[in-house]
This record gives sequence, structure tokens and C-alpha cells, in this order.
Amino acid sequence: MRAVGIILAGGNNNKMRELTQRRAVAAMPIAGSYRAIDFALSNMSNSHIQKVAVLTQYNARSLNEHLNSSKWWDFGRKQGGLYVFTPTITADNGYWYRGTADAIYQNLDFLKRCHEPYVIITSGDAVYKMDYNKVLEYHIAKKADITVVCRDLDQGEDATRFGILKMNENMRIEEFEEKPMVANSNTISTGIYIIRRRQLIDLIEHSAEEDRYDFVTDILIRYKNLKKIYGYKIKDYWSNISTVDAYYKTNMDFLKPEVRNYFFKQLPSIYSKVTDLPPAKYNPGAVVKNSLVASGSIINGTVENSVLFKKSVCWK
Repeated sequence: MRAVGIILAGGNNNKMRELTQRRAVAAMPIAGSYRAIDFALSNMSNSHIQKVAVLTQYNARSLNEHLNSSKWWDFGRKQGGLYVFTPTITADNGYWYRGTADAIYQNLDFLKRCHEPYVIITSGDAVYKMDYNKVLEYHIAKKADITVVCRDLDQGEDATRFGILKMNENMRIEEFEEKPMVANSNTISTGIYIIRRRQLIDLIEHSAEEDRYDFVTDILIRYKNLKKIYGYKIKDYWSNISTVDAYYKTNMDFLKPEVRNYFFKQLPSIYSKVTDLPPAKYNPGAVVKNSLVASGSIINGTVENSVLFKKSVCWK
């Protein structure tokens, strides 16, 4: 594929409270045996992207440990591969990442060494399947400067925790508001963007010169009337796990057969790091109903309508 991937996985998320005190959001367990970042990495691999950079920062130990071998996502290759970047204090830079744009700026050498003409930027805290090739084809056909992948939320879902956008009949974005107090639209940004590599470098460098550090506020919103920014709307399953309620709902969704089949039985596959754990053990008297129980777990009591992660223990 003619693109390089960037996964933003370094943000400090206080909305998940105790769950992320010692763990990055991108390393949170999903559906028992997976981590949140597995979905973005699998999408990159299935789209035949050969170079992917993961930008980490807060509570990165568990995430870095999960990514210590790139072979699980087919990035163990001579040309390209998986790159994990953390903030580096140097003579020229004494800061951690001050925002998403600054995270890219501090690793701009990676983009400058690449030869692919396009960049796909995504986050590590969303659960979805996507063929980025289709989005890139749309981006090229529209002759867009930036393409934002978006979707319509169902009625009752909280849109105020996302970027809200409005598009004209040609799908060009005319309004974009980041996490408004009151949402005047149910169309949200999924945090997935496609942009030409050279243009991204120019925009990031210009933002750094003006001490602007956020990709959405200081690039997307600031340039929405100056650049051709289009929306690419999706209808398939997509969920962001950045709050406790959203994280719970996403895991509960995997108890639905149609969701499990979509992610784990239909191609392309979702990949994850494999650990040598024994199958779940069900001791005499154990009762399990409508649940996902990951390997290494021991069940002594009753489990119902639940998702148990690896090495969980359920007593009577």
C-alpha cells in the first residue's frame, strides 16, 4: 500500500479512572483475549501497510510489553516493520508530547525517512474493522488534502465526547467542533485521517513554529476553510473505549453472536500477541452462561453475562 501508518496511543485519559492508573488505554483488554490496539494494528496489516509507528507516552509499560514482538501482526519484516516511539529528551527538546500534533512533530524524522506518499493516522483506543485502501481510493478520487473517517451515532449515544462535523452534499467538511458542550449533529469523527505525507510534514512544522500542539484543533479546525477536507462515512461497527461506560458497553457487545462473528469469524482476521496459557479451567460446580472466558482463568462459581480476561479467578 502507498501509505505509512501512525497510531496515536500516548494520551493521558482520566475518564477511565482507576482502570488506566497503571495501564495505557490502548493496552486495555477487549473481548477477553485482545488489547484495544490490536484492532488498529490488524487493520494496518490487513491493508498491507508495511510501516507503522506507534506513539506511546503515559503508562506505556504494558503497551510496550504487548508490542515487544511485531510478528503477531505480520510486521516482522526486513523492509518496514513496527516502530514504537516514546518521548525522548534531547538537547533540542525537553518536553513530553504536548498534544497529538507535537507527538508527530517529535518523531518527524520517521516521516521524513519514509517514501510512501500518504499517511494514515488513527488512534489505539477504538474497536473496528477497516480496509484503509478504500479510504485512500476515496481520498485520491476527491483530490482531498485531508480525509476524515466519520460515522453517524445512534440516537441516545453521547456525541459530545467526540469531534462533531457537518458536511455539504459533496462530503466536504464545512463545520468541525471538537467535543462541544451541546452537539448540533450526530456525525462524529472517528479519529482516522488520511493526508499526503509531504503536506503533513509541512503542516506539523508550521504548527510547531507557532507553538500549536493539537492535530484536531490546530490543523483540522484551523484549516477547514483553507484546505479541502472531506469526510468518509462508515456504517460498520465502530466503538471508542475512552470512558468507563463505553469500555463496558464495547466488551458487552462481544456477547452478541453477530459482533463476535463479524470480528473473529469473518475475514480479514484480528490478530493479537499469543501467550502460553492453559485453557480456562472449570472446577466441579462451576456454572457459566453467555460469557467469554479467556485462557488461564479458573472458574469455581457462577459466571453469567460476563467477559473474563486472561488469568481471572472466580470463586464460589
